[in-house]
Amino acid sequence: MTFLSDFGDKDYYVPAVKAKMLSINPQLNIVDISHSIVPYDIEHAAFVLRSTFREFPKGTVHLVGINTTGAMTHGYIGIKLEEHIFVGPNNGILSLLADQDPGILVKFADMHLKDSTFPTRDILAPVAAKVASGAAIQDFGGPLTNFRKLMSRQAKATREHIIGHVIRIDCYGNLLTNIRRDVFEKLNPGKFTIQFGRESVDKLQTGYDQVEAGDPFAFFQQFEYLGNRHQPRSWRKSPGAKAGQCSLH
Repeated sequence: MTFLSDFGDKDYYVPAVKAKMLSINPQLNIVDISHSIVPYDIEHAAFVLRSTFREFPKGTVHLVGINTTGAMTHGYIGIKLEEHIFVGPNNGILSLLADQDPGILVKFADMHLKDSTFPTRDILAPVAAKVASGAAIQDFGGPLTNFRKLMSRQAKATREHIIGHVIRIDCYGNLLTNIRRDVFEKLNPGKFTIQFGRESVDKLQTGYDQVEAGDPFAFFQQFEYLGNRHQPRSWRKSPGAKAGQCSLH
């Protein structure tokens, strides 16, 4: 099973949640996806989880502890998506993991809920641990009828332009956009210019070593979204890098 949260690594929150799960089944293999999500940032968390969950074996249980006590959270749920199980808050984060709706949606019954200021430990962790130990997600509640959905920011395409947005800047300074490979390949006439900030490129690369040091370049990440960066002379973020618009024409 996996664990994703915005708890950081300086407090007791992460080990407390793991201790709860291991007290239920000491044999669980708990993989940390990240605990460095920007606090309460559902978009950041969804991006990280969407980019990684398919790398795990089908049947993996994913515990999601993001903004579990916020006003956006409408209870606690479990879903089955692409043969993966997700346990988390009903605050929209689980709606951002794929383009299609989950096959199974379960709202946890009152008997599994309790008043808590730490619901990831007290509510979600026990359910996730039991599901990872062989229980069915349907054992913990009934059908969910009010699945909270959020809309991710989409690229806009015409015959002449694709306008997308930088949705994340990773720790290496890569600018990750929401321009998908299938959209690019469908509209690409053969010649194009990618404009991001003050920089532009007119070809795609497939590796980091294909341009000179200091030059910008663009490529599609393994999860099929367009990314931009500078090949560093030494490590540095792209100059003026920030979330914003990226256009292709």
